[in-house]
Amino acid sequence: MTDTTDRTDLPDSSDSPDSPDAGEQGRRRRRLTAWKKSGRILARASAESTLGERLTALAADAGSAYDLDEWADVYGDGVVAELERRVARTLGLEAAAFFPTGTMAQQVALRCWAGRTGNATVALHPLSHPEVHEGGALAAVSGLRTVHPTHAPRLPTADEIRAFDEPFGTLMLELPLRDAGFVLPSWEELTAAVDAARERDAVVHFDGARLWECAPHFGRTLPEIAELADSVYVSFYKSLDAMSGAALAGPASLIAEARTWRHRYGGQVFQQFPAALSALLGLERELPRLPEYVAHAKVVAAALADGFRAAGVPWFRVHPEPPHTHQFQVWLPYPAEVLTEAAVRQAEETGVTLFRRWFADTPPGLAVTEVTVASPGLEWTREDVRAAVADFTGRLAR
Repeated sequence: MTDTTDRTDLPDSSDSPDSPDAGEQGRRRRRLTAWKKSGRILARASAESTLGERLTALAADAGSAYDLDEWADVYGDGVVAELERRVARTLGLEAAAFFPTGTMAQQVALRCWAGRTGNATVALHPLSHPEVHEGGALAAVSGLRTVHPTHAPRLPTADEIRAFDEPFGTLMLELPLRDAGFVLPSWEELTAAVDAARERDAVVHFDGARLWECAPHFGRTLPEIAELADSVYVSFYKSLDAMSGAALAGPASLIAEARTWRHRYGGQVFQQFPAALSALLGLERELPRLPEYVAHAKVVAAALADGFRAAGVPWFRVHPEPPHTHQFQVWLPYPAEVLTEAAVRQAEETGVTLFRRWFADTPPGLAVTEVTVASPGLEWTREDVRAAVADFTGRLAR
């Protein structure tokens, strides 16, 4: 996969109507409007709400997760400290530290491990988030070097880790590997990979931005998964639909050092209560429902494949099939702009959002989109999905 675009339609710094990308921003706002008005949709993200809607919802709901009569946080105390305690308890680890971004959390984690192991080389997948979506920050900011035990569209195997021809201090495993299709190894493959790294005297760090939804695939609890690694990063705004933020969890001594580096990296923010409150709500409301989302994603994926076959689409791929989490990829042999336009028109004209934005990818002539199944998607039956596919594919011939 060569397209390194972060495949979302969330707001970014080019949102100004006066920016050079104002045309694309207009198209994005058209998509957001169509999705917002859709009566049937597979997932809704809180970032697609207006500022007023988001603030109103947070004020109305946050009291169920934290006492709103408590004082606002200052440099990480109060509600932020409570969030850290709950994350550590949920993952079964000694301690956790809140970070404003996952990029910063992993920078700090990998830098700390480099200092402790004496080896600044990090083994990871070339499709992992630090390699694809962070502008070379590991090398440019933290002085780390990366190597790739495999280029296959999956995490490295134990044999590949053992056979890799140079030393590394840390093995980073992204669970799931998002840009390869939200793919996960089996539990046996994961434990074998961890054991292989330890045989080489390397520590193991999990990029668990989406770790929350991995438990059903592995058939293990979150603490059982997390205890395999020496440190774990988790995100709050992805699967838990919080405003922002991340946490780094692991041994108390590592987290104490990470707090020092967090301050050096500019992450010691004066007040973070909106993000912390929304993260606590995510832990309370979304985390328990993720297994249900994962199970229904398998239903949706199978129905999509049935719909494409019934529509006579010349080629398609639902990947992985069945999905490993509540997110997966769909590939079709049409230009990305044609598929995106058909998806938007379907939402505008029928109130049904089946797909969102599509992206060109290799080989030429193919496009890919990511499908997420969350609470709204639970209402979709197999027949609902097949009917939506028939309508969508019919628009491709117009």
